[in-house]
Amino acid sequence: MAELEELEQESEEKKKALKKLIIIVAAAVLLLAGGVGATYFLMKGDSSKKEKAHQGEQVEEDGSAVPVEKLYFEISKPLVVDFPKGSAVQHGRITISMLVEGAETVEILRRNEPMIRNNLLMLVGAQDGGVLNTREGKEALRKAMIDDVTAVLIKMAGKGQVDEIFFTSFIMQ
Repeated sequence: MAELEELEQESEEKKKALKKLIIIVAAAVLLLAGGVGATYFLMKGDSSKKEKAHQGEQVEEDGSAVPVEKLYFEISKPLVVDFPKGSAVQHGRITISMLVEGAETVEILRRNEPMIRNNLLMLVGAQDGGVLNTREGKEALRKAMIDDVTAVLIKMAGKGQVDEIFFTSFIMQ
């Protein structure tokens, strides 16, 4: 009889231990799920701030969005390019203005204008002069210029974006 009582007592102790183990595992799973959920929502909030900032708004510390001022930056001198002999066009003279966000980006452009002019001259000089006489050619050149100037901004300042480039003068002879 004593053996039977010992077996029952052992059985009850095992059941209690199993219940404790189940409770501990369930609590751990809930804590882990809560941590993952909190991380997801916190990270999602950061990405929405980045999206707002990318859409032309600056995000303040309190999460409010303030519109960023759009400014024009004009390259100080026209880009003058000679095309190879035999090309449909011999010379080109292009004046451009850039639309950027914030005075800080304008200052970065101003400080790095020699590098930007060099890169743009090389880019225009590598084009086929005859193609640049077409609207499609000018549009392709404009997109390439945006990419090139943005690359300079990122290289030199680690940030910045050119929203648009406008040809204020485009003469091909």
